Amino acid sequence: MCGRYTLIHEELLLEQMFEAEMMIHLMGRYNIAPSQPIPIVRHDLDIHRRQINFAQWGLIPSWAKDPAIGNRMINARSESLREKPSFRGIYNLKRCLIPASGFYEWDASQKKNRTPHYIHLLDESLFAFAGLWDTWHDPGGAQIDTCTIITTAANAMLQELHHRMPVIIPREYYNRWLDPTNQTAKGLDELLTPYPADEMHHYSVSTAVNKPANDSPDLIKPAPPTTLFG
Repeated sequence: MCGRYTLIHEELLLEQMFEAEMMIHLMGRYNIAPSQPIPIVRHDLDIHRRQINFAQWGLIPSWAKDPAIGNRMINARSESLREKPSFRGIYNLKRCLIPASGFYEWDASQKKNRTPHYIHLLDESLFAFAGLWDTWHDPGGAQIDTCTIITTAANAMLQELHHRMPVIIPREYYNRWLDPTNQTAKGLDELLTPYPADEMHHYSVSTAVNKPANDSPDLIKPAPPTTLFG
């Protein structure tokens, strides 16, 4: 799964990498959490180009009556995108990329006091999660864009921590994923696979990341080794 992540790369790099117009101002974030506004890259059909805008993390389908459903929909399983009503239509029409510098996972083998780990690419480069978005209108008519991160089975490295991981779209497939002319998601299922384990790295970090209010560079510093006394 994916419940926390970071985005610490500069705005200019995002614009260049995703060939998109930045419509928002970003600051480095070390503990991005569900329900918060997060930047997404999508193709705007009205202006025929890509933009980077905010969307609330936690998908609220356009047809939902209760926005609280978004709390349960921060992730979407890749295996059920074509089956579940919440995802089927927007997988065809409302795909997005979610820029990230790294993400956190907690060691599921530990029953209590699970150790958080920080995961990033070996070269520490910017990357992007596969995402879906939708627009919800509240009773007062206000419009809220929301999104979810697609997950898949964990690769060999992350299986040490958890059985799921976010889908990371390789840069060479950004155009394919965001292609607005592909309105049936044809040929995209094959992109929803685990990212190569040998291109990633993880290490344990402080439990300070457990609190969303904490947001500083200290969160991604390696945790000091545990000393055992006999």
